[in-house]
Amino acid sequence: MQETKHRILVINPGSTSTKIGVFDDDRSIFEKTIRHETEKINEFPNIIDQYEFRKNTILQTLDEEGINISKLSAVCGRGGLLRPIEGGTYLVNDEMLKDLREGFSGQHASNLGGILAFEIASGLNIPSYIVDPVVVDELQPLARVSGFSLIERKSIFHALNQKAVARRVAKQLGKKYEELNLIITHMGGGITVGAHKSGKVIDVNNGLHGDGPFSPERAGTVPAGDLVDLCFSGDYYRDEIMKKLVGQGGLVGYLGTNDAVKVEKMIEKGDGKAQEVYDAMAYQIAKEIGSASAVLNGKVDAIVLTGGLAYGKDFVKAISERINWIADVIIHPGENELQALAEGALRVLKNEEDHKEYPGTVKEEATV
Repeated sequence: MQETKHRILVINPGSTSTKIGVFDDDRSIFEKTIRHETEKINEFPNIIDQYEFRKNTILQTLDEEGINISKLSAVCGRGGLLRPIEGGTYLVNDEMLKDLREGFSGQHASNLGGILAFEIASGLNIPSYIVDPVVVDELQPLARVSGFSLIERKSIFHALNQKAVARRVAKQLGKKYEELNLIITHMGGGITVGAHKSGKVIDVNNGLHGDGPFSPERAGTVPAGDLVDLCFSGDYYRDEIMKKLVGQGGLVGYLGTNDAVKVEKMIEKGDGKAQEVYDAMAYQIAKEIGSASAVLNGKVDAIVLTGGLAYGKDFVKAISERINWIADVIIHPGENELQALAEGALRVLKNEEDHKEYPGTVKEEATV
């Protein structure tokens, strides 16, 4: 007798688009990126006010594609800027909805994920979930100490992709995620390197606000004293500095583009500066991976390179040559966030793990 399939709708809202997918268990049967006109999005005073418009657009798209939503088992949305929580699949509850609507840790389109999942699921009397949002916080106590008493290190990283890839690699190795020590490196518009110990990310760089390697559009860690001088030089407003750190940093700041393919073509044409900057980015990533291996006391089962930049063979080679003495390097290019959301919901639906209740007690539960 064939095992009953679980049909899952997954939703990943972006600033001007909403990616949706329908999965039978972990097999995708439909995926689409719904583009929203900027003028329409700008009609709403706040991001959170867009939820009904986006909900109706999603339902209309599914109807046009002939997908019967009454057959859904669950709806899973991208987690937003919530309170710091440990990794896992969370049932959307009233407290989560409140924090998403109020923007507890900031306003972002991803905050709509849990709300849209709940709104669609509640009408069908099925559960709604989120999986591994960017605020996943499993840092060990030592990792929180910055060296500057007024600032604590924070965990903000590509948790959804890092956790999903970690589980896939564990399956490749014939073990459980909780049995392994892994270094997972997500390389996209931002770059984060996570030290995964026994199923917890005990240390990771904050890939958003100035920590770790520079990336296609982020500056990463910069010399603090020089940055302070720049801030008080009188030449820049606060917002200008922030844009130079996030959005106009990294490859954009040096080469005027965040497109790695364009940079590789520049290198092919003999652009020495492009070569140097690209090599420096690979160098900084390798250095961050080396730091993560120290966090794990050198006991590393595998190093994984993932994200869009992992498609670049020369770039991956430049990193691997510096760190393959630590452990085997496994390449998982790209990031399939819809697949990761579906897999997170499926683990709960198949009783492979229990869903978690938001918000939990992250700092007590997450220490390792």
